Amino acid sequence: MSQAQLAGPDLSDSYVSLIESGKRTPTPVVARLLAERLGCTTEFLLHGVEPRQRIDTELGLRHAELELHHGDPAVAAERFAEIVKAAGDENAVLGALARFGRARALEAQGRTDLAVEAFERLRREAAAHPERLADLPLAVALSRCYLRAGDVLRAHDLAADALVQVKRLGLTQGEIAVDLASALLESEASRRADTPGLDYVRQVILDGGVPAAVNREAEIHALWQASTAAAEGEDSALAVRLADDAIATGHPARMAVRLARVAMEWSRLMTALGESLTEAQELVTAAGEVFAAFPERVAEHAKSLVVLARLRLRSGDPEGAFRLSGSALDLLGDRSGAVGATAHLVRAEVALARGGDVLAGLHSAQALLERSGASSSGSDREAAQVWRRLGDLYGEAGAREEQTGAYRKALEAVGVRGALVGMTVDSALVR
Repeated sequence: MSQAQLAGPDLSDSYVSLIESGKRTPTPVVARLLAERLGCTTEFLLHGVEPRQRIDTELGLRHAELELHHGDPAVAAERFAEIVKAAGDENAVLGALARFGRARALEAQGRTDLAVEAFERLRREAAAHPERLADLPLAVALSRCYLRAGDVLRAHDLAADALVQVKRLGLTQGEIAVDLASALLESEASRRADTPGLDYVRQVILDGGVPAAVNREAEIHALWQASTAAAEGEDSALAVRLADDAIATGHPARMAVRLARVAMEWSRLMTALGESLTEAQELVTAAGEVFAAFPERVAEHAKSLVVLARLRLRSGDPEGAFRLSGSALDLLGDRSGAVGATAHLVRAEVALARGGDVLAGLHSAQALLERSGASSSGSDREAAQVWRRLGDLYGEAGAREEQTGAYRKALEAVGVRGALVGMTVDSALVR
């Protein structure tokens, strides 16, 4: 069929040529007319897929999203990969969304190297095709991943670029803002309260607060199951609607948990800097209440209690600090690691203030760190901070050999090895 035949009496040859070359987008009326003459559906002409195929792909994206947030991230990664194959080159936007979902699923599994590779590819695609993907959420995701990989400078640069974008947009609420606030809290190397990044974090907390969370997992899974049943009965439109309901039902709790994490880390930083202790206590208390609503958030609930214990200790309430750190250890049980070790350090600091036995608590903290293998491989900044604090307290207790050993472990936790034999370690190196 020539362009003149396709144009017919209603359109010009040149207009059809411009549509073919991508320089014009047909109006809905023109699209229907062209589809009729070409013998296909309007959906296929515009998107390269038939309506049923498109809605099935949309449904697959939603079920993969539910799997990511409320199921198994490994299964989610597989489902997103299947959608990428199904979308092909004909449906670039859905394919890009599926690749973004797969990258997030890889990150959720802890496969940080693969997640970084996937996010970097997507960022290049976003630069070439901004109509498919936005750069801002990719920059925030990459900052988060580079932090976990131990590349703090790259993470800081990405977070700084993202900060410029959100300030231009006036964006301080929503998932992107909260995720960026979390990345900035970790990547701000100066750790001063008056940096632009931490000013933004403070604004996100002020604007979002720490909302109360309700555990609606049972309702989410019921809607998800109903969506799956509707899909099996070939009622795809209803299946998509039910999946959307399930995702929307889980959104408030997901945001509450994210804001609670930001509030907890902000409170921990304010405690270390000795600033806004009353505000920090209110925020970490609210964060703890959010974590307490979800049984799977036990470790974060315990961590909030430890942060609150340090606040109480800083505020001159050693008895309250001792009690809260004990509650954290009770919550953790066998799942102690760095959080449990920090709880023991708080109790050791209380003992130090009272002139009691400090070494017992320090040895308990060290045993937990060694048992968890916190410094055995890779870069673990949280473990490094705990080992460093352990070294400080060993020094205050006069245990110089243990102090040096703890500082060595702190350096190992951030990937510094090899040249440590026979070396005297200064605590400033691992701060």
